[in-house]
Amino acid sequence: MGSGASLMWGMLFGSVGLGFFVYGKKQQRMIPLVAGIGLMVFPYFVTDPILIVVIGIALMALPYFYRE
Repeated sequence: MGSGASLMWGMLFGSVGLGFFVYGKKQQRMIPLVAGIGLMVFPYFVTDPILIVVIGIALMALPYFYRE
């Protein structure tokens, strides 16, 4: 069972991931779509809050640094 911090971080990154997913689907862009799916799914598998923050920031930066 995860802590409250991991729950809150997972919820935050999941919400941002939903935004990336909707944007990627509407604009037909693959990188934001995949980053959004990743942001919504990875908190289910990672329980350490620090690791959640690191992975979440990396996935959020992915569409900025890797453009189609």
